[in-house]
Amino acid sequence: MKIAIVILNWNGKSLLEQFLPSVVSFSKEADIYVADNASTDDSVAFLKANYPEIQLIQNKVNGGYAKGYNDALQHINADVFCLLNSDVEVTKGWLQPIIEVYNNDENTAIIQPKILDQKQKHLFEYAGAAGGFLDKFGYPYCRGRIFNSIEKDDGQYNDITSIFWASGACLFIKKHVFQTLEGFDEAFFAHMEEIDLCWRAKNYGHDIKYVGSSTIYHVGGATLNNTSPKKTFLNFRNSLYTLVKNAKGNVFHLVFTRLVLDGIAGIQFALTLKPKHTFAIIKAHFSFYGHLSTLLKQRRSLKQGAKYYTKRSIVWSYFIGKKRDFKSL
Repeated sequence: MKIAIVILNWNGKSLLEQFLPSVVSFSKEADIYVADNASTDDSVAFLKANYPEIQLIQNKVNGGYAKGYNDALQHINADVFCLLNSDVEVTKGWLQPIIEVYNNDENTAIIQPKILDQKQKHLFEYAGAAGGFLDKFGYPYCRGRIFNSIEKDDGQYNDITSIFWASGACLFIKKHVFQTLEGFDEAFFAHMEEIDLCWRAKNYGHDIKYVGSSTIYHVGGATLNNTSPKKTFLNFRNSLYTLVKNAKGNVFHLVFTRLVLDGIAGIQFALTLKPKHTFAIIKAHFSFYGHLSTLLKQRRSLKQGAKYYTKRSIVWSYFIGKKRDFKSL
């Protein structure tokens, strides 16, 4: 099995300096690529001078995560792509469990390892933790992370199990599946595009696995942190995109309920003196309305059908039911 690790970089020289050594040291089973998204710092010069063995792909524009990977992966020949954030530290032996799962399970198309916090290594990391899920209204949550409640890693998720979505911080996907799905939806730019990709994969019958015997450490928020209104805008807008495109059933009822719940979130931001995030949600909704006809056209061309939720409302479970960890849901 030929694996290509592809790191998307945008003005991230300091991250490459910090995290590339672990990738190079512990990834002998794979070819390593850096896809540069039209950086204006000296990332490219740094790579050429210090890592001539790493294959460099230079994208002409910064199209964000989605277009950046779509453009770069066209130039790579491999059986499996590993899409790895530039702010990730990998560990010794991290690739072997992934390879074993692929070799033993033909239907597995996408895999995510255990993702822990690089700064507090005993905790799961927000972006993916131990594998992702959705509630009925499209809100994402993870084993090990529900909203801002993060679990300690006590080995409770050292298993191998099916999940609904894998984190874009470290996402393995078979090349032929990525191509069949026509890659990421570039309208997303960044955030939630991996959930959309995984949902489409599920709708076409592919399995997505979490492999807890493979561990990485992720900084998180290196490009946009959780306090950024732009991140709020992208997450709320793109979540609505995924719902309209992929959800089975009466999508208008789902979207209406979701818009109301988003409105409540906006009020909460206002009450906690975060008006920029309130306006980011409003902006996200108007952007969603502007793209609705395109989304409905995409919906008609795509397959829906996968059961995408087991919990009706993670919002209710968390804020009303006070469920703070995955196993209590």
